[in-house]
Amino acid sequence: MRARTVWESFGFAFAGLRYAWRTQRNLRIHTVIAVMVVTLAGLLHFDALRWAILVLTIAMVWAAELLNTALEAVVDLASPYPHPLARIAKDVSAGMVLLCAIAAVLVGLALFGPVLWALLNP
Repeated sequence: MRARTVWESFGFAFAGLRYAWRTQRNLRIHTVIAVMVVTLAGLLHFDALRWAILVLTIAMVWAAELLNTALEAVVDLASPYPHPLARIAKDVSAGMVLLCAIAAVLVGLALFGPVLWALLNP
């Protein structure tokens, strides 16, 4: 379906976000973790650069989850019955999310580690 207006485009985008939120447990888990991390960053008074890196990292994980959700839906449409290639597509897509989540943890350690270390070891 093609959007006729920019507002209709936003409507489609929000419909996709609502669908993913309702159906994807891992997206909800990532969101809870993101809220906790953003709260901690606020308490630690992150500077603009740390905030930018943090926001981009959170967005990367969410984007990977959304792409994984979309790919799974397309694979299910194209291959309603189990097929080895469908399994490969889904597994590789899940691997993408895992890779992004691991990278996010490493970025988090780089962002929070020195600040927390300095606070705990005055």
